[in-house]
Amino acid sequence: MMIIKAFLLLLALTVPNFNKPIKNESKWVIAENSTLRVNGSTNINRFSCAILNYPKTDTVTINTEVGKQIALQGRVSLNLKSFDCNNIIMTKQLRKTLKEEQYPFLHVNFLSLKGIPITEQTDNGVKGIVEIELAGIKRRFLIFYQIKTTSNGMTLSGCQAITFSDFKLVPPQKMGKLIQAKDQLKVDFELNLQQAK
Repeated sequence: MMIIKAFLLLLALTVPNFNKPIKNESKWVIAENSTLRVNGSTNINRFSCAILNYPKTDTVTINTEVGKQIALQGRVSLNLKSFDCNNIIMTKQLRKTLKEEQYPFLHVNFLSLKGIPITEQTDNGVKGIVEIELAGIKRRFLIFYQIKTTSNGMTLSGCQAITFSDFKLVPPQKMGKLIQAKDQLKVDFELNLQQAK
């Protein structure tokens, strides 16, 4: 009886598990020429603040494991000191509003993709969930991406509307309360990705 049990145990350990999902994971490096732009408006005009280069390289992972939701994992940390509004006063006010001294980085955590990220087409639209951490507050958003394949990788771009109040912030003011920024912002981003070697 003991010999039969031992044989069955050995058989269970050696037979492959065909129900186990097959992993298909790839790593991508975020290139330094990636950009992020915040567009907003005040009671008298519009403004645009940008981080025009990404001073370091981070890695994101795309996992297209069969039988599971596609995962886009990784974290981008943007230094708020890099924001430039082409206006010294507005730049200073925005950084102050975002509590740059207390929370110097804006973090974007990629959580998932709903769709195949890369196909034979050159331009693909997909949806994904990200978590944005700003001024110590975390919020999740469903973002629509455009993914374009390039000769040396791919570009992940998109646009997302957020508000200062999403992160419990008060819109910046300039010259007292004469110029007041509106609550809503539009965030445009372009991440240039190169497959890690």
